[in-house]
Amino acid sequence: MEHDAFVSLISRRQSVRSYLDRKVMPDLIEKCLEASRLSPSACNAQPWHFVAADRGRPLKELQRAAFHFGMNSFAAQAPVMVAVFSELPNIASFIGGGVKGIPYHIIDIGIAVEHFCLAAASLGLGTCMIGWFDKQVVKRAVEAPTSSRPVLLITVGYPADDHVRKKTRKSLEEISGWGTYRGSRP
Repeated sequence: MEHDAFVSLISRRQSVRSYLDRKVMPDLIEKCLEASRLSPSACNAQPWHFVAADRGRPLKELQRAAFHFGMNSFAAQAPVMVAVFSELPNIASFIGGGVKGIPYHIIDIGIAVEHFCLAAASLGLGTCMIGWFDKQVVKRAVEAPTSSRPVLLITVGYPADDHVRKKTRKSLEEISGWGTYRGSRP
């Protein structure tokens, strides 16, 4: 993929909160899951588990879990919900994260989830990551083991509006430096 195509994909990926009433074929979700599977992780720990739901009680319960304290009502129209769980990292990642005081497993999950969302955007699907939800409802909905911790939900579907919103972002100078924290480009 050339750089301009990649930047275009990144520009198209946005949080979608309105979906068409249209089924998403399981093979498309599997392509997104494969993108997550291929994402890097500290010490190759792969400390994640994804559960996709597109029908029945698991879908309805995940949608209900997202609608927590009045938040995320749009999730009720998502044709697919994905629950993302934090799993115990391998010993090298766990010790390294503890020594450095950096939760590598959470960083790894963020990378895997963004791989999922970029893959979805490349397939014409919209997504929205949800961090505010009822964790106990999620665990019960997908029969997760007690050691698993739900950290994100992702809504997935065909966007009701294909308009790509203009992204408001800080300038490169505000978020980066060359050689020093505030260093200017050479």
